[in-house]
Amino acid sequence: MVKLHFVTKVTAATILIALALPVGRASTQMAQGGLGTSPVVSIADAPPGTETLAVEWVKVTAPGLGVMLAAVSRPRGAGPFPTVVLLHGTHGFAQEYVRLAQDLAGGGVLAVAACWFRGSAGSGVRFVTPISCPEAPPMPNPPFAEAMQTLDALVQAASTLPSARPDRIGLFGHSRGGGVTLHYIVRAGNVRAAVLNSAGYPSDLSPQVKAPILMLHGTADSPADGGSELTNVQKARDFEEKLRMAGKPVEAVYYDGGRHNDIFSSSTQYRDELQRMQAFLLRHLRD
Repeated sequence: MVKLHFVTKVTAATILIALALPVGRASTQMAQGGLGTSPVVSIADAPPGTETLAVEWVKVTAPGLGVMLAAVSRPRGAGPFPTVVLLHGTHGFAQEYVRLAQDLAGGGVLAVAACWFRGSAGSGVRFVTPISCPEAPPMPNPPFAEAMQTLDALVQAASTLPSARPDRIGLFGHSRGGGVTLHYIVRAGNVRAAVLNSAGYPSDLSPQVKAPILMLHGTADSPADGGSELTNVQKARDFEEKLRMAGKPVEAVYYDGGRHNDIFSSSTQYRDELQRMQAFLLRHLRD
């Protein structure tokens, strides 16, 4: 079980709620391997420039990996709530992911926007407003083997947040975040649903995923907009076909003319994606 070590701003009632929530056995270890030591969750100060964002900031400390900053946005009500962890792309952690977490929470999902690696790169940087998190692990490269424990730490941490449903955890990943999400759900069985936005799809990746998938992809995805060869729309279509042939639950939406980062640059596409994500997550994360 993840140790809750809230050092400030936490009431006794909140701690009691957190301790009363059981942690599903599957959430403590990946299907193949896992963390030697559970991560520790603690309250954090708002990073510079985010003080006006209505979220709770926490740190997830994973021994041997680093310290991941995360913004937690809770729906109204007592909970417990289905929970989704949001993973950013190569352009780095940003306020846009916190906004997405807030909007998802407005639809009834506890959302955790996490800085799963430090720094940023690529042409997609111009589409986001960065949030610094220098203590996070370094940026991983495909095939993301070194990032499996990082994501596992975040899933464990999310499962023990106050008002979270530990047995109803989902993932959202954009670009590189979608790539590591996809690799994770091929290996691990502790996630109930996954949303892949502008993700990369290697041709040799197994379609034997362990969770329903919602694929959101633009038909004009290209390296010029922050994508790569792996995010070409045909790669996405090919992987969708593999999933369907394997009898795996998958939904796919292709945005005509959509680019790699249009979730952040097109308000129309953002609203459509948000609506689809909320419906998908609630359908698969609720009882």
